[in-house]
Amino acid sequence: MPSETLIRDWLTQRVAEYLERSPADIDPSAMLAEYGMDSVYAMSLCGDIEAEYDLDVEPTLAWTHPTIDALAAHLTERVGDRPAPDPVLPDQPTPTGLPAFPDQSALPDRPTPTGLPAPTGFSAPTDLPA
Repeated sequence: MPSETLIRDWLTQRVAEYLERSPADIDPSAMLAEYGMDSVYAMSLCGDIEAEYDLDVEPTLAWTHPTIDALAAHLTERVGDRPAPDPVLPDQPTPTGLPAFPDQSALPDRPTPTGLPAPTGFSAPTDLPA
C-alpha cells in the first residue's frame, strides 16, 4: 500500500505536468482551482488516479477534495480499505506444467476435408505420390 507521502508526491507531479510547471512550484495545501485547474484537467486527473491506483473515483473528486493534501489523504484511505490480494500458496500447481496440445494418439482418426483419411507415413510434402 502506498503511503500518503508517495501519493502526495505522485499527485504533485501529475498536477505540475498538467499545468506545465515544476513540481517544486506546486503547494500541496493550495486549492487546485488557484492554479487554474479546470474541469478538463480535473477529469484527466481522475482518470490517472483510477489507472495508477486501480480505483473507481467520482469525476467530482478534485472538487470535493480541492487540494493535493486532501486528495492524498482521501486516496490513502481508499487504497488502504481494499482487501489484500489472496496469497499464492507455494504448493499449488501452476498451469505452466500443462502440455501445450492434447495427446494426439488419444484422438480418433478424423477425415480430411475431402472425406478421406489423412495419409500416414510421409515425412515431407515431396514424399507424396503424384
